[in-house]
Amino acid sequence: MSERELDAPHYRRWKTAHDRLTAVDGIGDPYDETLKVPASWWLLGSGFALAVFWAFFVATPLLVSAVAGAAAGALVFVGLSSYGAARVATDPDGFSAGRALLPYRHVGAVQALDAADTRRVLGVDADARAFLLLRSYCGGAVKVSLDDPADPTPYWLVSTRHPTALAASLTGRRVQD
Repeated sequence: MSERELDAPHYRRWKTAHDRLTAVDGIGDPYDETLKVPASWWLLGSGFALAVFWAFFVATPLLVSAVAGAAAGALVFVGLSSYGAARVATDPDGFSAGRALLPYRHVGAVQALDAADTRRVLGVDADARAFLLLRSYCGGAVKVSLDDPADPTPYWLVSTRHPTALAASLTGRRVQD
């Protein structure tokens, strides 16, 4: 990277934010991922809204069909946006998955799982007490065992597109804490 690129305002902002985060928790490489729904789901949702519009169009006046199609489109947008807003992150406070937060002092063994291992953990090796944040469109997951005798939850199973990177970030933070 050239000196000119390093002096760019966006790089300085990123560098300052990265240094501040690293200084707060003393560890580099934080992990942050939003589990957004794939584009194909948006296409299917648009098709659904169009089908609602068409069903109303053939039986009702244009204004009614337009309102029904817009309402269906709004429902699809709100539903897919909220479902795809789940955030998985390692930050100074702990490991957050969705709205849940696990402090690093309670993080036990961390295991990166591929699609086959995730299916196994959800099937024959499942525990009904586990905390789950799963998205079907994410092939991998991370299994985080809990080191908290007061908590009945044996582990967290969290979907991610990059299970190895998340597991490495969690393992590094667990060792430091």
